[in-house]
Amino acid sequence: MAKSQDSFTFTVGKLDAGMAILLGERAHLIEFPSVLLPPGITTGSIVNIAVHQNIVEERKRDQELWGLQRDILETFGLASPEPPQLEVRNVTQTSVTLEWPPLKLATAKLRSLDIYKNSQRLASIPNALTNTSTKLSGLSVDTTYSFQLVLRTTAGTFPSNLIRLRTHTIADTSGISVCFGTVADEALLQDAKAALKEMRAKWSDKIQIDTTHFVCTTPAVTPSGANASGGTVSGGPGVDYQRALQLSIPVVQPQWILACLVEKKMVPIAGFYLGITPPAIYHSQRPQSMSQASLPAANGINAHKTAPNRASMPAVPRTTAGTPPATVKKPFESTPEEEPEEETKAERAVPRKSAPGSETRHKSSGTMDRNFRFPPTSQSPPVPPVPQTPPATSPPSSPPVACGSTARSAAAAPDVEHGTAVKIITPSSVEVPPPPPVEKENRRVVAEEDTEEVGDTVEIDLR
Repeated sequence: MAKSQDSFTFTVGKLDAGMAILLGERAHLIEFPSVLLPPGITTGSIVNIAVHQNIVEERKRDQELWGLQRDILETFGLASPEPPQLEVRNVTQTSVTLEWPPLKLATAKLRSLDIYKNSQRLASIPNALTNTSTKLSGLSVDTTYSFQLVLRTTAGTFPSNLIRLRTHTIADTSGISVCFGTVADEALLQDAKAALKEMRAKWSDKIQIDTTHFVCTTPAVTPSGANASGGTVSGGPGVDYQRALQLSIPVVQPQWILACLVEKKMVPIAGFYLGITPPAIYHSQRPQSMSQASLPAANGINAHKTAPNRASMPAVPRTTAGTPPATVKKPFESTPEEEPEEETKAERAVPRKSAPGSETRHKSSGTMDRNFRFPPTSQSPPVPPVPQTPPATSPPSSPPVACGSTARSAAAAPDVEHGTAVKIITPSSVEVPPPPPVEKENRRVVAEEDTEEVGDTVEIDLR
């Protein structure tokens, strides 16, 4: 087989519809597409195949490839997403309104935009491509917070600047943002706007994201020309009024603004809702006196100051010596008057015993004779007479010993009237009668009180 310098000779070994088997001079076997063979080639035919390098086409291909690379770099490599710039729009006692410019994503695609509070993810911003503000509520009064936005794209993550702020105190009213509706009294409307200006607050004719209150005196169409609901109802509620209800914005009367100015703090809105008669003291922006600046007291709050004083407790009737007091049914008294001296002594001598709950038991009237005496239980034997002795010169002794004690010795006591010393003898054989059974009587009285209801008992001195 002959061969040339720029070509190779092959013998067709097998030929089918798609592929041909070519055999070289050194038994090299290659597969060659049968489509590229000249027409009329069959098994056993000899062909020459030449291979040449196309330099012109290589240069053209390279130019096209580098042009594409430059386009990719200029489109996707030079511009990248920008971090959002977070700003504070409004701050109140319990909420904060944040805003930022539209997102610049360059050629990247948005994945998420999240808001962080105190370095913790709070929520994801909905419709981040068109939404440029958010309002965060439920904050604590006079508390420091930090907020930050985190932008996540296909080109990477881009955090915003960190904002630190402090919520307002109750005395700070600069965070009020009012949307005015229909106010029938023009003078009242001007007073409310002047009060907002003095408090460094804001107001507008349209509801915005930082609107805190909707102020009006009637839910009719707003002065800005908003149509009523449906557009055909005469005197119907305006669009801004309906939107305020949808956004849960409190609807108050202009007197609330004047109350905040007078009180120099955020006044509760419970008494200024639409449909409630506000206090008349706030119809003027600047009260004439300090007494007019205070809230009016409700009827009945100071009624106890003008009510007549309670009648004092009636005094317990006092009795003179020798006259038995009449039994008086005494009611329960929180501060009882002084008891008679005789009854006080009797109560100290004999303690009273009462069953539990006897204070609330019904008592019936009763009397008792003060001259009543208990009969003696036994007669004491007569004491033998003491003989008289001549005077003695011995020094005076100690006072005589009582009969109930143990006899120790006989002592001489001077007789002041006769000037003679009397020797007192305490015989141990003299039987001393036992004391009267006062305790048994008391037990019997307690038993009777448990069985039946009696009147007031008067203690009598038995001495």
